[in-house]
Amino acid sequence: MSEVLKTAAVQLDISWASKEENMSKALDALSSLPADIDIAVLPEMFTTGFICAPDEARLLAEPVDGTTMNELRLWSRKSDTALCGSFIALENGHVYNRAFFIEPSGNEHYYDKHHLFSISGEDDAYSPGTEVMPIFNFKGWNISMAVCFDLRFPAWLRNNNVTPYDLLIIMSNWPDSRVYAWKHLLIARAIENQAYVLGCNRSGADNYGVYSGASMIIDPKGRPIQQHLDDTFCLAELSLADLEIFRKKFPVLNETDHFRFSI
Repeated sequence: MSEVLKTAAVQLDISWASKEENMSKALDALSSLPADIDIAVLPEMFTTGFICAPDEARLLAEPVDGTTMNELRLWSRKSDTALCGSFIALENGHVYNRAFFIEPSGNEHYYDKHHLFSISGEDDAYSPGTEVMPIFNFKGWNISMAVCFDLRFPAWLRNNNVTPYDLLIIMSNWPDSRVYAWKHLLIARAIENQAYVLGCNRSGADNYGVYSGASMIIDPKGRPIQQHLDDTFCLAELSLADLEIFRKKFPVLNETDHFRFSI
């Protein structure tokens, strides 16, 4: 169990549909992190960019035992660091925007993005996830994860008072034109769920526009611990003891409403 969790949001300028180039960028960036990082988070669709053309997405899709995930598994084991992000996944003929959390031990957790961004045609290229966000334990911390547009749906991300998550990870391709919403939604999710929130966004530009990064790591009171623009790391140490003290002093989760989802 780790009372302190050392985290990193790894911002990348993602090249359009160039998996090998983007994997090389990611591995170079990851290799530049401090050696004692517990969790490193990559942006949404970090190997391809936000591909929404159905034929192109299917062409770039991989199974979970494909090249992308195998390279990440190898790096995670060698570095003793958990890796999180999303990629274009192919399973049973369906294409998903799939979030992953790879532990150095070999344990793996997945979540398929449920809220697809129809404005860009994401719903034409991908199948929506049919499971709620997972909550899994890593080094004594309860962790959950979601992808980009999911952030706008607070009921979907709502914490619970039985096995609440301590850290919510959001990986994204969130454009600079809406970066004000990105920052404030991350803060709101931290406050209402009494949890740390790590939002990892891309930088650079693509067919949809410009991305300013603006990755943030936020404490359970909604205060940014660290935030960055452009191609830089966002690093923060999270304290489980501080979180537990705050929840005991201000037990908001005890009053949590219980929602039922129809998926």
